[in-house]
Amino acid sequence: MPGHLEGSFVGKKQVEERPKKLQFVRTLLIDNYDSYTYNIYQELSVINGVPPVVIRNDSWTWKDICQHLYEENAFDNIVISPGPGSPTCPADVGICLQLLLECGDIPILGVCLGHQALGYVHGAKVVHASQPIHGRLSEIKHNGSRLFHDIPSGRNSGFKVVRYHSLVLDAQTLPEELVPIAWTTSSDALSFSEDNFVSPDAYAKTSEGYSTLFSDIRNENSWPLSHSGDIRSRKVLMGIMHSTWPHYGVQFHPESVATCHGRQIFKNFRRITEDYWLRSSSSFFRRRYAYFTAQIQVPHANHISGQVRLTNTPSVETDGNHVLQEVTRSRRPVDDLDERNCLGMTNLGISPTTIDMKLLKLTWRRLEGLAAKLGGAKNIFCELFSDDKAENTFWLDSSSIEKGRARFSFMGGKGGPLSKRLTFRLTNRSDAAHCGGYLSIEDAHGHVSSTYLEKGFLDFLNKELLSFHCEEKDFEGLPFEFYGGFVGYIGYNLKVECGAATNCHKSPVPDACFLFADNFVVVDHLNDDVYLMSIHDRNTPGTTWLDNTEEKLLTLRTAPTEEPKNKNMGSMTISPHEAGFCAEKSKEQYMEDVRKCLQYIKDGESYELCVTTQIRKKVEEMDPLQLYLHLRETNPAPYAAWLNFAKENLHICCSSPERFLRLDRNGILEAKPIKGTIARGVTKEEDEKRKLQLHYSEKDQAENLMIVDLLRNDLGRVCEPGSVHVPHLMDVESYATVHTMVSTIRGKKRSDVSAVDCVRAAFPGGSMTGAPKLRSMELLDSLETCSRGIYSGSIGFFSINQTFDLNIVIRTVVIHENEASIGAGGAIVALSNPEDEYEEMNLKTCAPVKAVMDIQNDENLAIPFPPLFFSR
Repeated sequence: MPGHLEGSFVGKKQVEERPKKLQFVRTLLIDNYDSYTYNIYQELSVINGVPPVVIRNDSWTWKDICQHLYEENAFDNIVISPGPGSPTCPADVGICLQLLLECGDIPILGVCLGHQALGYVHGAKVVHASQPIHGRLSEIKHNGSRLFHDIPSGRNSGFKVVRYHSLVLDAQTLPEELVPIAWTTSSDALSFSEDNFVSPDAYAKTSEGYSTLFSDIRNENSWPLSHSGDIRSRKVLMGIMHSTWPHYGVQFHPESVATCHGRQIFKNFRRITEDYWLRSSSSFFRRRYAYFTAQIQVPHANHISGQVRLTNTPSVETDGNHVLQEVTRSRRPVDDLDERNCLGMTNLGISPTTIDMKLLKLTWRRLEGLAAKLGGAKNIFCELFSDDKAENTFWLDSSSIEKGRARFSFMGGKGGPLSKRLTFRLTNRSDAAHCGGYLSIEDAHGHVSSTYLEKGFLDFLNKELLSFHCEEKDFEGLPFEFYGGFVGYIGYNLKVECGAATNCHKSPVPDACFLFADNFVVVDHLNDDVYLMSIHDRNTPGTTWLDNTEEKLLTLRTAPTEEPKNKNMGSMTISPHEAGFCAEKSKEQYMEDVRKCLQYIKDGESYELCVTTQIRKKVEEMDPLQLYLHLRETNPAPYAAWLNFAKENLHICCSSPERFLRLDRNGILEAKPIKGTIARGVTKEEDEKRKLQLHYSEKDQAENLMIVDLLRNDLGRVCEPGSVHVPHLMDVESYATVHTMVSTIRGKKRSDVSAVDCVRAAFPGGSMTGAPKLRSMELLDSLETCSRGIYSGSIGFFSINQTFDLNIVIRTVVIHENEASIGAGGAIVALSNPEDEYEEMNLKTCAPVKAVMDIQNDENLAIPFPPLFFSR
């Protein structure tokens, strides 16, 4: 058979009797640095009966590949993931081209970029599509190939798929050995509604736990057909197969949450694999190990670090002209999470036996109904923690509690003997290979120590959290997840600890700041209860602070509740320039960034890019706490926060409506990205019309879907196979002045990963980067001219019981050394317009800008300015 490996490896193939049916199928999943690979991982884990082994496309040498495929017979098939770029660029596909050319005796499925690589390696041309299609659907017609067994075909058949691509194979250039098996129908892109949607990766919570999966059967009306705009073009090639080898490719994304029958395609590929090896048993047969061979232990990958400079390398070829100029590709070492999946092993983290355990005790009291009597969380915070300009205080403030969006607020100040303040700064040379930095720790007595953390802040935080131990009986009866621990923020630049290649800009503020809260107050907004919480060494009594604080609260005068109230008010805008803010970029510069993003998207470098900028203003006489109190009144949000780090002269006034990630005591991870926003109408009729307009907006649906699939991928890296699901896809939530499109993604955390592992897998939030995340962050770093700092990072808590809850830092004023800065931006997709994107970016600054103006002008702060919740 042409393409078979020649030489010493062929002689080592084993001819043995093969069972009629495989108990499990072992897949080598090659990741092309994509943000959807672990969605495939989750699907294959369920279908194959064992998780695949994941490697990056530059992790193994060809010698490694041959050893595992032919000497060890470790895999039954190969799946090549999607990814940014083009198969014509060697750095974008790594080992994949050689695999497709040499391994004609192993079943291979290529998805998107993998599909294009299959065509390209046999001589087909990769060209620009008539238009980029990202996060949008098409109906598919196929020829009945085994890859599409039991899947309907054609228009109105119910076979609709999600596409993320700007490049395609030119069908006219397919060689004879490649057979077209699927293509779009006459309409390129479809809009959709989620009214009757049941996610193919949803799971039912049964007595068997999280293992019962819903089937992916759809009826024809699951995704109502609504042709978009004037989009009409010829059919686009969507699937190919090799005429004699077991190689297949699909241009669309079967792993997407919105693709119909996607799971069936992976099931069919398993059956193709089984049948292939059964038929091959008469000539030669690759030896299978009797034990659980998918848990193979392979040598550490030979990761390429540093820069690979590609000069005069075409990414796309159109009429013989090289379209994309030279690009710098960054290759970074794989982080610990990817290494675990590569090795197929568990428990590679820090063993508790290697950590000095801190035995703690939690004591607490519930003061029933006291919050309402004292006038709410604002009055409690001001009475307990506002002295000395609220220095070194925190307030995780659920100032918007409508419709159950949030329930608890946590607040604290100078703590007890366990309290401390952490300040971390990355070194000037911060990249994935050098993510170390300096940590300053100030203890409860004011003593300061400094140390260099070679492995970075998150590694330190992980060790700290794993060292805490508290008896479960101490937590019994508490309705919330925070039992004491670290409260603070993670800056955007810590992305280098989470897989990003580098930081082009150094942050002017610390890259992470946290207070260890051992004494704090919790307000239950649902029941109006107040909880007093204190953690201390197990052999030390801890009731003094509880006694003193309870006495102080009980002696306060009762007051009417003055919590923020959302009202449907007409929106009002003010430009940052009118408010005296200086913009990092002019309007034309920002619009040029948008145009560059559109070109990157057209060239297949990204599906979506979240470009941002900053505005700044000197605020020397401003009271930061007064600013925050005004901001929470005029722009209440479920994930708002106040943080004060006095020695850094740093104050954070955050009114974020977006949750990044939460881990609860049951091990359930939840993300709630916001993508898609529209202003509310003045009348009831106009308001409902605008809500429906958002609901059916193709651009907003595409933005939201791309980030949902990205976060499914991020959770899939750390969650049990089959557990990642989307209980709410593109829900429209209404706030005071806007409707927003919000999705919810959940999954069950694996037992071998820690709370910090979960954050590392998903940070920064995909709604602030775009997809694929790694390539998008590289492109954004090249476009943006300053560090995002705290903006785009996360604020929240890490509890001593390994739970956490973090927001996305948007709608936020950061005051550092008497300068206020506000970050804003937007998601750029193929349907974006530069002028509209600039206006949207400006609009997102309105609430914090107006709050700063009000405080500086000492206006009547009792008149609220309507809140603005615009998606990031």
